[in-house]
Amino acid sequence: MYMDIQTLSERALEIRQKYAELERKRTGREWTNLNLMEGFVGDVGDLMKLVMAKEGVRVAENVDEKLAYELADCLWSVLVLSGKYGVDIEKSFLATMNDLERRIAEESEL
Repeated sequence: MYMDIQTLSERALEIRQKYAELERKRTGREWTNLNLMEGFVGDVGDLMKLVMAKEGVRVAENVDEKLAYELADCLWSVLVLSGKYGVDIEKSFLATMNDLERRIAEESEL
């Protein structure tokens, strides 16, 4: 099933809301945006370990499965953070890609 970025963002925020309810039940408060970012940094660290395993620098079982999961988990964090901060991630992504393409073209002319 194909989902566009808007649908993915909505699903990410839906799951984030379920986590918020669980956090309130367990600890009396939900994670702040700062806590979400801290979690994302931890996920990026986990992703790095899996990339290292994929490149043969570390050993891990089920690397492909774990790598796919961690990439999706990191994307979830990006989508949640963009939603929390009111960033139109699709618009921002496309603008960033256009900017990078322009920079590449300019440097290629040197």
